[in-house]
Amino acid sequence: MLEIGALVDGKYRILRKCGQGGMSVVYMAVNERANKTWAIKEVRKDGVQDFEVVKQGLIMETDLLKRLQHPHLPCIVDVIDQEGTFLIVMDYIEGQTLGDVLDQEGPQSQERVLDWARQLCDVLCYLHSRRPAIIYRDMKPSNVMLKPDGNVVLLDFGTAREYKETKAGDTRCLGTRGYAAPEQYGGQGQTDARTDLFCLGAAMYHLLTGHNPSEPPYEMYPIRHWRPELSSGLEEIILTCTQSNPDYRYQSGEELLYALDNYWKIDQTYRRRQKAHLKLFLMPSVLSLSLALCAVGAYGKRQHMMNSSYDAYLMAAKNSTGKADEVDNYKKAIQLDPARKDAYLELLQEGFLDDQIFTMEESEELRRILITYGSNGKTNEAEFFQNKEGYEEFAYEAGIAYYYKFEEKNSKKNARGYLGIAAEAQSLTPVQRERARRLWVIAGYYARIGIPDAAGDASVSCRDYWEDLVELSKGNLVEADNARTALVMYEELASQMVSRAGDFRRDGVSREELEEQVYHIRQHLETDFSSLGGEGMGELAREIGELKEALDQAERMICSAYEGSRQDAVQE
Repeated sequence: MLEIGALVDGKYRILRKCGQGGMSVVYMAVNERANKTWAIKEVRKDGVQDFEVVKQGLIMETDLLKRLQHPHLPCIVDVIDQEGTFLIVMDYIEGQTLGDVLDQEGPQSQERVLDWARQLCDVLCYLHSRRPAIIYRDMKPSNVMLKPDGNVVLLDFGTAREYKETKAGDTRCLGTRGYAAPEQYGGQGQTDARTDLFCLGAAMYHLLTGHNPSEPPYEMYPIRHWRPELSSGLEEIILTCTQSNPDYRYQSGEELLYALDNYWKIDQTYRRRQKAHLKLFLMPSVLSLSLALCAVGAYGKRQHMMNSSYDAYLMAAKNSTGKADEVDNYKKAIQLDPARKDAYLELLQEGFLDDQIFTMEESEELRRILITYGSNGKTNEAEFFQNKEGYEEFAYEAGIAYYYKFEEKNSKKNARGYLGIAAEAQSLTPVQRERARRLWVIAGYYARIGIPDAAGDASVSCRDYWEDLVELSKGNLVEADNARTALVMYEELASQMVSRAGDFRRDGVSREELEEQVYHIRQHLETDFSSLGGEGMGELAREIGELKEALDQAERMICSAYEGSRQDAVQE
């Protein structure tokens, strides 16, 4: 460790020790020639395993910061590589971390957190605008320094990386559990700007509620679960930031910054206040009544004109000669009346699923439309959500589209949110609700199976998964639901026997149980589908043929998994 009073590199006098971490010590120092105070971060070679690896990381961090200039970022001025230690000289920032503020004061006021969040969002916008974009990846209260003047500075760029358009994923999975977005654990593509927005949302959650998302149960409830007096608009912002699917979050720092600046516009209190103002305006009096009648007439005319224009856009979309023009007309209709369901449903069915494939680009476009803000400061989806029956119908159709048609491998995970809404929707038919529930159950396993829980154990047993698959496949599904859902259920069961036969065996599912389901599916294909007639069977013939091939493959995989197990037991 450096000694207090020591002179480093002939110019930096060590004044006192400021803090200490796992690998480093931070000192306050003064450049006696320039009479300026600096912070010196020391990493000693004898105190760190694989020092060369750590050193390279520090060099990358300092090189990154040297290229950046922003009022909410520290400035690196010197790097000193001595025989026994590695020193980084940077701005000395007086203050305390937001983590320390939380420890000392508890949950913070909404106004303070909004101020800090705007500053941090501004610095994220700056980082993401670099070429290539810089992804910070470790936003949390302990990495943010609060200065006496109320401004904040973002510290510790040890996990930051440059976004590379050609890469499929991050080289290393880094971040702090609880604050980190799901994609930071790997297997879901590169981290990007939306990753930092998730981390900022998690940090805001911690600052407002005092509940640390990096501690068990590693779950973030809506903030008003803990503090009912907080803004519902701010709650909606944090919920949007911390969506598991990056497509459902804000797509840029600028978009989040706009929401933070206008959170009150989506606040339930604001809406109630506006309604109260309207009631005052319409207090009974002759003049008020006459004005109100005129207003009603004008509103009726305006509504008629709006409906006519809305229908005109729908007609224009149907008659469009190009895909871009078709989608644009649906978007115009939605912007005109975002609460009405027709344009959303036709966009999904006619605009995107006309070729029976739901592409990633189409999914992203749909999400952009839903999160677009109108002139009243609310997103299209927030407006649409007020139309309960219409939104429930859309949720059902969107869930089915993601489950059946989405081209990406995570289609079932993407379907789950919409299917959950549809499964509880009283406006849908019992058959539709049951279909949504069945698909929701299966989709839920894809979000959890094979992923360890907080204790490191598997969060889902393949035995449980098997029993649910069997339960969902019972009975005559063609009669209870329809042929399409029946095939999906049977295909799911067959494909899982192919891919997870060994896992099922390991978790206690017997060979006889698997073979019995193969037999039952073959029986259902022979009996249940016969009522469809020639035309109905013709449309499904290819998929039925593929299902029969999958059943043949399942029998081979069952034989391989259980015969191999028996031979291992004999050898032992």
